[in-house]
Amino acid sequence: VQRKMSPNQDEKNESTTTTTTTQPLNDDSTTQIKPSSSATTTTTRRRPRRIIRRNKNTKTSKDPNEIPESLNQNAALQTAISTSLPSDYDFEILKTIHRINTSTSTHVALQLPEGLLLYATTLADIFRTFCPTVQNVSILGDVTYGACCIDDLTAQSLGCDLLVHYGHSCLVPIGETVVKCLYVFVEIRVDVVHAVDCLCQTVEEGTLVFVMGTVQFRTAVVEASKLLNERNYPSKIPQAKPLSPGEVLGCTSPANLVHDDNFKSLNNNNNSDDIVVTGRNKVMFFLADGRFHLESAMISNPTLRALRYDPYSKTLTDEVYETQKMKSIRFQAIQSVSSTNEDNKKKTFGVILGTLGRQGNPAILSQIRKLICSHGHASFVLLLSEIFPSKLKLMEESVDVWVQIACPRLSVDWGHYFNKPVLSSYELHVALGEAEFEEVYPMDFYRVGSGKWTNYHDDNRQRKMMA
Repeated sequence: VQRKMSPNQDEKNESTTTTTTTQPLNDDSTTQIKPSSSATTTTTRRRPRRIIRRNKNTKTSKDPNEIPESLNQNAALQTAISTSLPSDYDFEILKTIHRINTSTSTHVALQLPEGLLLYATTLADIFRTFCPTVQNVSILGDVTYGACCIDDLTAQSLGCDLLVHYGHSCLVPIGETVVKCLYVFVEIRVDVVHAVDCLCQTVEEGTLVFVMGTVQFRTAVVEASKLLNERNYPSKIPQAKPLSPGEVLGCTSPANLVHDDNFKSLNNNNNSDDIVVTGRNKVMFFLADGRFHLESAMISNPTLRALRYDPYSKTLTDEVYETQKMKSIRFQAIQSVSSTNEDNKKKTFGVILGTLGRQGNPAILSQIRKLICSHGHASFVLLLSEIFPSKLKLMEESVDVWVQIACPRLSVDWGHYFNKPVLSSYELHVALGEAEFEEVYPMDFYRVGSGKWTNYHDDNRQRKMMA
């Protein structure tokens, strides 16, 4: 086991289908009954409903998402996939071609993170060759850090009618994008047995294991959890909704796992000798090739041990994050703004809206500017795709505080490199007395049920500017 220190801030069962039909009424099916009073009442007697029971093998309407056999049996397509793309990466080519064909898209945009960008031209060639309606394929080359960077606005400006986004899950609701979007996770095959073997040799039997990872390894997370349970390592896949079970983002992760004792028994209550394990050691087992996303989980769960398995190097590392040092640095930045708020002197806040894809939420921007105004301060909006100290230094003489609505981790990881405080939306709420500085620093930017500084708060999920 390698020990690393934080770099720090310096299908379903088939069933019988029942269809109910109502026969049309004939003239003689209506009987008029005259009561003793002078009033006349008309009642209608309907014939008994006919129930038609279909054989369970009877074909029903075809699933529009089902891949047609013409694609599954296309030898040329299968050859193109097997010879030009890595076998361990699932680019979901058949699903994508089927989506392009059914939507009759003519101009497709492809967006990939830098680690997958080398396959972009190959994907473009495949779609041009095997999609009859496609006339153009555009590759978006701007940096893509995560799902928040989905660039439907650029795709629209290029005249694209479909955007295929690779490597991330759906954070921005597809109903809020300006062009049709298809998300491809690009799941990666992992030697799950080796990963579990490494963990079992590192922690004692009976340890409670929280299995998590990035979206590329979601199948491996499920398989690892199942295998751990079979080996008497009770495991659970936590979830920070609306993310998938086990999925972790750099800004959003499951929290308070140390208090979670809701584990199944070791042998699923198969006999009277069953033992329910509670109050034992707990660890986070993370599947990913880097630690950026894991750091989010470590910030949310500072007392839990974190073990990361790298599927490429096949190594298990014991990861450490200096949470208290990070909190101290961020608290000092918040305090520097809080003190200026208490002296009743009007300050100028520069509010940065991230324009890298959909990083910046206009609804949060509107809400923050109203909050600043309510405390008697002035603000202006700065649009930036990426935030660098050298860029902000050009304007810092007229700015007292920066607030960035892009990525909370920018403030956490790099805030101390700026000359003026650069607060996240959460930190601004704390500085202005609208929220408490929590004991566990929140990684909840895309979690439902969190504060007004988050994307899925009721006031912000529509991503619209408020009047």
